[in-house]
Amino acid sequence: MIRTIVVDDEPYACKALLTLLKKHCPEVDVEATCHSAKEAEEMIGSLKPQLVFLDVEMPYKNGFELLESLAPVPFQVIFTTSYDQYAIKAIRFSALDYLLKPIDPQELKAAVKKASELLSSSSLPGQLDILLEKLRQPAALTNRIALPTMEGLQVIAVDSILYCMASSNYTTLVLKDKQKLIVSRTLKEIEEMLEEYPFLRIHHSCLVNLNEIKKYTRGEGGTLLMSDGMEVDVSRSKKEMLLKRLQSGK
Repeated sequence: MIRTIVVDDEPYACKALLTLLKKHCPEVDVEATCHSAKEAEEMIGSLKPQLVFLDVEMPYKNGFELLESLAPVPFQVIFTTSYDQYAIKAIRFSALDYLLKPIDPQELKAAVKKASELLSSSSLPGQLDILLEKLRQPAALTNRIALPTMEGLQVIAVDSILYCMASSNYTTLVLKDKQKLIVSRTLKEIEEMLEEYPFLRIHHSCLVNLNEIKKYTRGEGGTLLMSDGMEVDVSRSKKEMLLKRLQSGK
């Protein structure tokens, strides 16, 4: 059984999650529900949970602030949130899990399965560092990103990515050191995570680091020569945007 605490300032949201957990995740043992960060701090200190479902938006102290006050965090975290684009982007950047309310049972089961597999993992401190760094400096570009690979989580520098290639529900990232990472994220998800950085989708299955382009050869869409010698075709629909970005230097 996974010793668990649910933290949400809305009692009905706690009740709904408890119902779903009982029905779909029998391996989860909810030892307490908390309706404030203050109450959660006390319960986490006394019960030492393995897993915490943590609401992002709470009065007085939100979920992120609670984690920062508890650091180091010795448990797995699954965030629960209503739609908040910036918070979700920060969570994605750290490769931590989140569930959008109302919570989908299948997504809940997948998140619990992943959390149970990571109970003995040492990757959480690094993930939380990236998350808090992203939240503390919303206007700044964080240079580290955590990515779920076949072997586990890998933290890399954003500017070490040359280009990303789609492969169904996975994406292959090619790095400057010639390493290739197969990441369990779609190219669209990677594109959304990197939209503030100098990356551009040049056709449906390729996202490139604009700073790593050595040459553009004109054509119907054109071709890019990347810094590792790779040639990549540009779709006709992306040509104008690519040339604008290259000329502006952004």
